[in-house]
Amino acid sequence: MDSYLLTHSLLSSWLYLMKENPYEDLTTEFDPMEEFLVTLRREPTTSNEAMQNGIDFENLVTDITKGYGDLGNRWYEAAEKIARIVQNGSLQHKASKQVSVSGMDLVLYGRLDALKSGHIYDIKFSKGYDRGKYVSSTQHPVYLELVPEAQDFTYLISNGSEVWQETYRREETPSIYPIIADFLQWLESTDLMSLYRAKWKSL
Repeated sequence: MDSYLLTHSLLSSWLYLMKENPYEDLTTEFDPMEEFLVTLRREPTTSNEAMQNGIDFENLVTDITKGYGDLGNRWYEAAEKIARIVQNGSLQHKASKQVSVSGMDLVLYGRLDALKSGHIYDIKFSKGYDRGKYVSSTQHPVYLELVPEAQDFTYLISNGSEVWQETYRREETPSIYPIIADFLQWLESTDLMSLYRAKWKSL
């Protein structure tokens, strides 16, 4: 029987679509459904400024862990704080797990920024931070499911100068399976299941 890849990014894109967009008005050109379909169709996208900043910041953290980060970089001090936390961890750690949900065989997949001594870390670059910002994210439920030996998941958030930490322990993290089941049911009801099967078939 065929199995299909499922990632946090796809679930996150779908959940964003399901939420009412509070910033939407008659002048907006943003279309949450089209954004989701781009993800579902696995189409390449160009990085915007915010995405590129996140990539650059994470690369700086990685460089510092290897001993050759640019001391002159305006984000160096913040990146060094995060680098000290993830130092000697397994960076860009790939994890996958075969699961069955609603009669479908799936391969949960994720790439962890860092796995170290039973702790998962994810680096976020953000203009600002409010406590509990990631409480409804699918990332920590997915990644804790992928790495059964992990005790907790910590978001390491920075705006380039400050660094914040937001940690979720395994025992307080909800199961990802109900969300996966709802996602699959929604795909069926919107006639998008065939597109998902075509684009996300696991090799």
